[in-house]
Amino acid sequence: MNERTIPDASALTGWRKSTYSGNEGGSCVEVVDGYPLGVPVRDSKVSCGPALVFNPIAWSSLVSSLKSGNFSA
Repeated sequence: MNERTIPDASALTGWRKSTYSGNEGGSCVEVVDGYPLGVPVRDSKVSCGPALVFNPIAWSSLVSSLKSGNFSA
């Protein structure tokens, strides 16, 4: 994958926020499913800002590790 960033994340549609995110406006990330070059991830508070594009296998591994509690706060 050559494209690792998207300068203006609002150019993509279909952003979704984690079900673990609250509605208090805290720090949250959003992702787009089905993007052909990987998994775009952006800061939900900066919708017109950049998005990072992750390799799907790496993203899946990170999410699995987070769900398993392998990282502490």
